[in-house]
Amino acid sequence: MKRMERVVATVVGSAVGDALGAPFEFGPEGAFSARFPKPGHGGEMCGGGGWEPGEATDDTQMAVLVAESLLQRGGLDLPDIFARFQRWVAGGPKDIGLQTEDVLTNGMPWDRAAATHFQINQQAAGNGSLMRASTSAVYFASAGQSATMDAARRIAALTHGDRAAWEGTAIFHELIRRTLAGADPRTAVPDILDLVHADHRQRYATVLAADWHPDQATEFNGAVWPCLGTAVWALRSTTGFEEAVRAAVDVGGDTDTVAAVTGGLAGAWYGLDAIPARWTDPLHVPLPGFGGRVLVLGDLIELAQRLGG
Repeated sequence: MKRMERVVATVVGSAVGDALGAPFEFGPEGAFSARFPKPGHGGEMCGGGGWEPGEATDDTQMAVLVAESLLQRGGLDLPDIFARFQRWVAGGPKDIGLQTEDVLTNGMPWDRAAATHFQINQQAAGNGSLMRASTSAVYFASAGQSATMDAARRIAALTHGDRAAWEGTAIFHELIRRTLAGADPRTAVPDILDLVHADHRQRYATVLAADWHPDQATEFNGAVWPCLGTAVWALRSTTGFEEAVRAAVDVGGDTDTVAAVTGGLAGAWYGLDAIPARWTDPLHVPLPGFGGRVLVLGDLIELAQRLGG
């Protein structure tokens, strides 16, 4: 499989998972299969819960904002990314994480807002930095291991002051980097764990272990480590893109983000041809605050090609 096919499928796969999981957010385990018991029969991109069929949530919207900053600024410009996030929030997105919203609206400058939030609340390990990482993972993959993990941590720190969120995003970046090069992400985890900050290594070693199951999670999958652990479990326990994303949504909880992370990993591994057209055809990404722009599949493909070129 050509690298560019994996690149495009990472971005598109994450957006597909996001839109597919959104209507089932905070629902019970197994809700997706209860409604769509037979894979391949269509109708799964159903919308609901305030979302149109195929409409991507804040997960993909923020990923696009990161991507466009990287491309337009020619690299990592953290104040620019933060300013785009603020403009997006002012545009009134349908959904936004409470922590992310507070950081982006607390009036602090870009390099202090997340740290101030964490200092006050002592809780900032949500999956909001992981959910938007597909585009930055693709962009920095060619720069190598150290550069891609460093970029992941720095982008995560814009909204999440807890290092646990930085480390989870860095693991995702490195998993994507290796997968784009043709390595099996399901066997790459042990080596990557050695690169995780010592204070958080055991936490990730637990949820990324080969025998871990989401039923063993001790926190809600809105936290970064069980979210990433569930995505890797979904990839390990299935044999194709569609099956992996279905498994992720069926876990319940924060279904859009868990499926977005799963979709990015599964897309990188299985490629664009593995993503059902019935899921990509209705896909669209509104960008509140940016003149009513709405990206569709072709726009996401072009964006991914520019990121990975």
